[in-house]
Amino acid sequence: MRLALAVGDILKQQGYDVIYTRTTDIYQSPYEKAQVANEAGADYFVSFHRNSGEEDNTYHGVQTLIYGGDDERARRLAESINEELEKTGFDNLGIEERTGLAVLRRTEMPAVLIEAGFINHEKDNEIFDNNFNEIAGAIAMGIERVVPIGGNVREQSNDDGRDLTFGVEVGRFAYRTTANFLAEQLMDQGFLGYVSEDDGMLHVIAGKESSLEDAVKLQKRLRELGYRTLVVATDEKKL
Repeated sequence: MRLALAVGDILKQQGYDVIYTRTTDIYQSPYEKAQVANEAGADYFVSFHRNSGEEDNTYHGVQTLIYGGDDERARRLAESINEELEKTGFDNLGIEERTGLAVLRRTEMPAVLIEAGFINHEKDNEIFDNNFNEIAGAIAMGIERVVPIGGNVREQSNDDGRDLTFGVEVGRFAYRTTANFLAEQLMDQGFLGYVSEDDGMLHVIAGKESSLEDAVKLQKRLRELGYRTLVVATDEKKL
């Protein structure tokens, strides 16, 4: 639940409408979780777990489960999350289809179940404990890359009337050295690159555009160079 809340906080700051099935440590059946999602009319469902093997220190790595079938949206989301989690130090065990899980079978929208490492493996626990913020940021990034919110939220002004400024995020890190290196790389390629610190993470941003349209054009250029990107927005003072 701690990981789910951390990821939700990041996504809300990016402009997503996040709904939790629970926010306190109470038991909730898988059927109840699916019912909450269905009644809320959610577009995607993400379930957070730690894995476990029959014997300690035998299996390790991250894995994301999907119902299967022809739901390519769930498969793309699972792949994206796994790829981002792999960058935090976990082994990537890939995607597995599981038709018997209620939160995947009973939900009426694309659904994934994240296994964020094995709780009975020392290596995975060390990664989880030492890189918790990075892991939360990785899952959020994996979601953002597949579930864009576009301009429906970002074209708004702040409550105090300040206009938003748009940029393109190309990376999110826990360590300043790594973030500064990527920002300098952007500068070397002729982009305005800088590091913005928020939600406990260091965000590497390219550009300060006055419109969403210009930011999307910048995003296209960056993607052509191989960057994995996300259009973001904030007010000028915060940038």
